[in-house]
Amino acid sequence: MRELMSGNQAIARGAWEAGVALAVGYPGTPSTEILENIVAFKDDLICEWAPNEKVAFEVAVGASFAGARTIVTMKHVGLNVAADPLMTFAMSGAVGGMVIVVADDPGMHSSQNEQDSRNWGPFAKIPVLEPSDSQEAKDFIRYGLELSEKFETPVIVRTLTRISHSRSIVETGERTAPNPVGFRKDPPRYVAIPAWARKMRVKVEQRLYRLISEAEHSPINRIEMRDKKFGIIASSAAYQYVREAMPEVSTLKLGMSYPYPEEMIKKFAASVEELVIIEELDALVETYVKSLGIKCRGRDIVPGIGEFSPAILTEARAKLEDVKADTPKPVKESADLPMRPPVLCAGCPHRGTYAALKKFNPVVMGDIGCYSLGTLPPLSSLDSILCMGGSIGMAHGMQRVGEEKPVVGILGDSTFFHSGITGIINTVYNKGLSTIVVVDNRITAMTGHQHHPGTGQTLMGEQTVEASIEDIARACGVKRVRTLNPYNLKQTEAAIKEEIEAKEASLVVLKAVCPLYARKPVGTIHKIDEEKCIACGACVKIGCPAIEYKKGSKPKINPLLCSGCSLCAQKCPKNAISVCDEVVQNF
Repeated sequence: MRELMSGNQAIARGAWEAGVALAVGYPGTPSTEILENIVAFKDDLICEWAPNEKVAFEVAVGASFAGARTIVTMKHVGLNVAADPLMTFAMSGAVGGMVIVVADDPGMHSSQNEQDSRNWGPFAKIPVLEPSDSQEAKDFIRYGLELSEKFETPVIVRTLTRISHSRSIVETGERTAPNPVGFRKDPPRYVAIPAWARKMRVKVEQRLYRLISEAEHSPINRIEMRDKKFGIIASSAAYQYVREAMPEVSTLKLGMSYPYPEEMIKKFAASVEELVIIEELDALVETYVKSLGIKCRGRDIVPGIGEFSPAILTEARAKLEDVKADTPKPVKESADLPMRPPVLCAGCPHRGTYAALKKFNPVVMGDIGCYSLGTLPPLSSLDSILCMGGSIGMAHGMQRVGEEKPVVGILGDSTFFHSGITGIINTVYNKGLSTIVVVDNRITAMTGHQHHPGTGQTLMGEQTVEASIEDIARACGVKRVRTLNPYNLKQTEAAIKEEIEAKEASLVVLKAVCPLYARKPVGTIHKIDEEKCIACGACVKIGCPAIEYKKGSKPKINPLLCSGCSLCAQKCPKNAISVCDEVVQNF
């Protein structure tokens, strides 16, 4: 059967077809939809959200040791979190096939940094596969699992935002029966104490030589001879850009981008007049090819920053041919177009949190989530964002060295479970005084409303234990723990003031469900009485997209956007904002 699938859908289908017994991960764009699609096959396999990527990786390793085929999914920064188990598992090796699906984000469409996960291949000495369309995304999962079992190694399947979310035709197949499960004890293989780990290390090097031979003969590496003037080595989405912008050039398509097929590269280089390496982000292949003594071009014609496009490749071609690029000129922006910065949704409970924090002007160490948007005007509340869970440690460090202003660390509920707990323990253990604010909107909202240990529901839809942020904080030693409704601005302001002035660490949980997840308004739609309004701008400063304002006129509330949270009414000094009599359906 042929179906139109995104890369993420195809990966999910490929896992099911290949007999995967367990799929586990942590949500992170652009990888999130893989597990959300795998859950459609929950009658045949187990799928789970883990609290973070390290835990997800370790769960998959345990299943692999028992002989089951597994996949673990995450975005590029997630593999940083899972690096510890990766590097040791690369030595002990897989029993049942294990594929690590890592989704990179060139151009940083939804990420705090731009990194190239191909680097993990030579670092951990394991294979890296790179699909260039949805069919390959499906097929490479099976191939990766087979490689994993044949060479007793984890295998990375690296995707990109463009591969994850674009769609193409996929030929589907039937499911392979899962492997039998049964762990066989073998401490010298699985127990990485130094005496045994040294022997594992030797086996890793021996395996790498066998993998190089596999790369030379792999069906997913292929030479496509056309015009011999230029020969281009490319993989993943870069290959598709090359085919679109330079359809007549010869190509060496690397489906397995590590280990490098040295003899194939040499053969291809010898068959063309000029060799060019087209790769997004790091110049890994180019560096390797030059190390072979082969002259090539690469970074001198394509950038190492951001996402490629056919236009960029058209310009690269012009540089190769030493002619002027014939690319469409960008459309000039109109001078009177309004700015459209990203904002918190209408009715978002985080808006009340930031309105309260801003009143006292503390230093606020931020974190990764929807609440990152509190950085932008008019809220302008966050002073730093580093990584998942980093807010708590940063707040403690700043407070400990004597920052005069009160210091707050803010993070979301999913981030709290991901990597916030150890930061809390550290703060209390080291007698820190910082205030920790958890904005608990009852779901992992930023990546599309995935469940986590605090929601009481698993990925497979089963009811489970609902972990309590407050109880965990108390168990970590935090004595000052309180839970508030962020829509009650007066109460929230009073609590924030009290906690930032306290001479000990405290944790404030601001709990209110994400309105988009709840799919209902927070309250009744509001309106502004123009006669009472003095156009002071107090309501505008909370940054709600439902409040429309043009300089020189009084603000208005768009009833189609208002969710009835009442924060604007609480901020108005003239009581000019009240409940609207008109019934409006906006959810």
